[in-house]
Amino acid sequence: MNRPRRKHLEVLAELVPPGGKRTVDIGCGDGALVRALARRGAAAVGLDPGLEILRKAVAQDGPSCGFAAATGEALPLADGSVDLVIFFNSLHHVPVEGQSRALAEAGRILVRDGWLYVMEPLAEGAYFELVRPVEDETAVRAAAYRAVRDAIETGRFREVVEREYDAPVKHPDFETFRQRIIDVDPARATAVAALEDALRAGFADAAEPVDDGFGFWQPSRVNLLRSGGP
Repeated sequence: MNRPRRKHLEVLAELVPPGGKRTVDIGCGDGALVRALARRGAAAVGLDPGLEILRKAVAQDGPSCGFAAATGEALPLADGSVDLVIFFNSLHHVPVEGQSRALAEAGRILVRDGWLYVMEPLAEGAYFELVRPVEDETAVRAAAYRAVRDAIETGRFREVVEREYDAPVKHPDFETFRQRIIDVDPARATAVAALEDALRAGFADAAEPVDDGFGFWQPSRVNLLRSGGP
């Protein structure tokens, strides 16, 4: 399938400009997206259940942002207090049995007609195949998409647009890539150590040399929804 090549932030800014919006990034990781949103004028907060990755987020230089430990299924925010909720490569990391609850929580904290932006990587492409031996996310990514479609079909959200594109993924070197896939889920560390030689060889074979590092193209899907039902 031929998809346009787009940067994630370009797509987000085109579909729902973050400037002036009270914004929550659920599963924020090291806070890179939160800081980017703040630079674009959003009042941005990042939530993540991982205490170690949150420490990295707080330690980064950049615009003033808020960070807190929380799961997607239990958001520490008031009803109707947010304009934009983002799941950026994170809904599939919510346990499958909790994904619908996480979307319901997003609806709870959103103002009526608020925006829900769900970006998920598709289970295909060279980058997915490289990481797949560490953890095959085919099933959880499919479950996350079903949870989004169910939220639309049951009337919890209204669909605005669904869009697919290929997004660049860049790492300065193999060691950065290795740490990144562990940061996403520290439980992967054992598998990464056992597979390190194969991962290193696969990285060298599949990555494209780019400025300041090595790159891949990750097939991605965005679902943009609005809260409040029909």
